[in-house]
Amino acid sequence: MDKSIVYATIMLFAGIGIPIMASLNAKLGIALKSPVLAVVVLLVVASLTILTLVPFQASLSNLELPKLPFYYFLAGVIFIFYILPITWITPKFGLGNAIFFILLGQLISSAVIDHTGAFGATQIPIDMTRIIGLILMAAGVCFYVKFS
Repeated sequence: MDKSIVYATIMLFAGIGIPIMASLNAKLGIALKSPVLAVVVLLVVASLTILTLVPFQASLSNLELPKLPFYYFLAGVIFIFYILPITWITPKFGLGNAIFFILLGQLISSAVIDHTGAFGATQIPIDMTRIIGLILMAAGVCFYVKFS
């Protein structure tokens, strides 16, 4: 089987999981009366889950965290900036609205990262087809939010 199909399928299911996670964590935030506490619970469960995979990884003896550029660790901050607003805003704004704007932000950011090759990404120049796709996506978000 072509690896691209496997990768696309895995990413499709990851994408399917994001609104489910957002909805469940938003409900947890309401039940706990604290979106911050809901994110803490999510992070504890996520940490325990990922720690179960550590024994299956290659040797961690070569781990050189202090030698890595500091900005690699900003991903953790960005994750919190993603998960906290989605936990807090989804019950007020609607799951579809929240996910559509997240998706639009992801498309814009990924187009810029691809175009510039930022963070060592494969450089893929923005062309007219991509620009039209981003415009159509933005229009779709506006229509979705306007008429929902």
